[in-house]
Amino acid sequence: MIKSWRERLRAAGTDWNERLAPYRERWGRFAEKNPLTAWVIKWLSIIGGSGLILLFIVVQSVFWSVPSVRQLRNVQTEHASEIFSADGVLLGRYFNENRTVVDYEQIPQHILDALVATEDERFYKHGGVDYRSWGRVFYRTILQGDESGGGGSTISQQLAKNLFKRKAYRFLSLPRNKLREVAIAIRLERAYTKQEILALYLNTVPFSENVFGIDVATRRFFSKTPKELTIEEAASLVGTLKATTYYSPTQFPDRVLERRNVVLRQMVKNNYINTSLRDSLEKLPLTLCYNPGVNNLGLAPYFKEFLRQELNEILKDYKKPNGESYDIFKDGLRIYTTLDTRMQRMAEEAVQEHFTQMQRTFEEHWRGQKPWGDDAVIESAMKQSDRYKKLKAAGVSEAKIKEIFNKKTPMTVFSWDGDKQVEMSPLDSVKYYFCIMQVGFMAMEPYTGYIRAWVGGVDFDYFKYDHVKAKRQVGSAFKPIVYTEALRRGIDPCEQIPNDLILYHEYEKGDWAVKTWRREDPDPHIAPDGRDEDDWLPQNADGKYGGSYSMEGALTNSVNTITVKLIMQAGVQNVIDLARKMGIVNSEIPTEPSIALGSAGISLYEMVTAFSVFASRGRQVVPSAIQRIETYDGKVLVSYEKLPTEQVIDTLTADMVTKMMQSVTSYGTASRIRWKYGLLNPLAGKTGTSQHHADGWFIGFIPNLVAGAWVGGDSPLVRFRNYQNGQGAATALPVWALFMKRVLDDPAFAEWKNAEFPKLPPEISRQLDCPLRIKSPEELLQDSLLQDSLLQLELENPGQLLIPDGNQFDN
Repeated sequence: MIKSWRERLRAAGTDWNERLAPYRERWGRFAEKNPLTAWVIKWLSIIGGSGLILLFIVVQSVFWSVPSVRQLRNVQTEHASEIFSADGVLLGRYFNENRTVVDYEQIPQHILDALVATEDERFYKHGGVDYRSWGRVFYRTILQGDESGGGGSTISQQLAKNLFKRKAYRFLSLPRNKLREVAIAIRLERAYTKQEILALYLNTVPFSENVFGIDVATRRFFSKTPKELTIEEAASLVGTLKATTYYSPTQFPDRVLERRNVVLRQMVKNNYINTSLRDSLEKLPLTLCYNPGVNNLGLAPYFKEFLRQELNEILKDYKKPNGESYDIFKDGLRIYTTLDTRMQRMAEEAVQEHFTQMQRTFEEHWRGQKPWGDDAVIESAMKQSDRYKKLKAAGVSEAKIKEIFNKKTPMTVFSWDGDKQVEMSPLDSVKYYFCIMQVGFMAMEPYTGYIRAWVGGVDFDYFKYDHVKAKRQVGSAFKPIVYTEALRRGIDPCEQIPNDLILYHEYEKGDWAVKTWRREDPDPHIAPDGRDEDDWLPQNADGKYGGSYSMEGALTNSVNTITVKLIMQAGVQNVIDLARKMGIVNSEIPTEPSIALGSAGISLYEMVTAFSVFASRGRQVVPSAIQRIETYDGKVLVSYEKLPTEQVIDTLTADMVTKMMQSVTSYGTASRIRWKYGLLNPLAGKTGTSQHHADGWFIGFIPNLVAGAWVGGDSPLVRFRNYQNGQGAATALPVWALFMKRVLDDPAFAEWKNAEFPKLPPEISRQLDCPLRIKSPEELLQDSLLQDSLLQLELENPGQLLIPDGNQFDN
């Protein structure tokens, strides 16, 4: 008869009970005679058994959690993405861990020998775990306290730690991580050859200064490739792996030298070099050729941050073969940009030269006074600081925070003479930085859209905000767009437009008609001083009126009253539509005539884009920071070699406005570009100054390059109080002029120096051949009286009155 499984189990249990019965009887007799000993043995058995079960579970969980051999064969290290300029210079890298990967064949044998001799002598003899070294560590390091005995982790175990970061377990975290690394090391040995493991290790191991991999380390500290590294240099780098901060080559070269010699002795011990070679190498000094490669103080830091944001947007549309999105921090992309390092240096030097003096002038201008006026402004700025936010988040009381902010402490602050070590309270540092003038500068080629230079601020380490993308009031720099639309609407460029002071009625309500005293306002808003707040009275910066101007004359002298008349004739919405076509697409432009005088907040990036339309004779092109992006293996992922353009203004209109802006730089508000900075070649541009001189602008171009500069404070309160110092011609134009002078003096851009703007057709030239300004009858009469009257003689002979018969009397 076949028994069920339950019956078989019950029979087996009965059988085991019978077999164990004698042992239970013996244990019972032992427990009666020795109760305490029996209790101890019982609980030790329970605890020990439970521990073994728990250890088994932990080991199994660890081994199940680690990658399989097949997965390890496909392991990839993170590769830093590299950024190259248009002239072939490595600008920097994006990385979580700053590394590039080199093949085993590119690593010289003496680097491998130094590594094995120092980090894992029995590397070629074990299978991932060196049990003999564990015994050595226990005896020499733990029992004898001899730290020279080295660690117990093999190169394979260290590689496991480099590739797979340790996890934060709730209990037994360190032992579990060690077990995990042992398991991975064993499987790595099955997945790779010894040579491949060494190459993987050298490509992932962290060196000093947070650089990862032998390639970046050799370039950082010796400005060489790994292949070019000498034995003593290899020993120096390998030696730093023991403690990368303690053995920093730049900070502690003496320690590195001593550690290098230890590595050389290890190489002798393991028969990689002989004693005589070691002796000669030990006598050599530590000679670094330091090249930081990537840091915030490098070239074009604001551009690289802008580029990072652009890349994140672009790469959303591209996937890797495995379906994952590209990551610039670990996928080793090669980004070829449009930036020219020569022009970038010129731009940064121009900023340095002008701002060193201008900041001093600003401080003298406000000496003993507070630019911010109300201290509530500084209190608001204090509350925006990182220090305040961290203290607030930590639960520190307001009173305690104020006490901390008023206590002096040693700190490093920015200055144009270099970083300064000072003792200053955090509150004083807020005031100090509040008064630092800022800059935005951008240069691009008008026909290609290639961005050639980008300066987003005075120092990226201290001021992260990029002023190239900041939206600020543009002032008169917007006027060329108004004049362009006026020409497009058929307004005669030689029409003499009266320079009259005109009051516009109910402007705030959208009624922009000229005010007449017959009109009644059904809903007046009268200020205490009797002024109608609904009215608008646009005034000229120089306060002068009378006479008339042609378009070119009005633009040359930046006459506000005439510009407002032109936008009224051309149509406010038409001007806005044109601005959008020219590239001002991300800034809000209010539908009101005051935009003619630059009331809208627009970014420098968009203004340079708009002016590039004039330089390219009416064609609009989107600015480009990237030429192409390649994958790590050289496949072209994205290419912007040829960008689309659109004709948004007819060629003749663009050329006519360019001709007008040439007059601005020769006879008008930007003429100092000629007489002060000596730029005599063909160029065009327009200055701009916002209300209360808070923003200074100059956008200008030569036939091959358009560039723009903005200068001001992060707060509009940071400004000069007079027009002489605060106008765009005094703040922004010098940066542009100093930059362009450097460009045109450089032999690399010699062909640009004498480049000419296209000549206007004869009929158009005749159309523009008219007086820039005609004086009013009153001015002409005054001039006549001045020339013909005794007043002229009085001016020539002060203190004496001359009469026709030649007699003279004391006046």
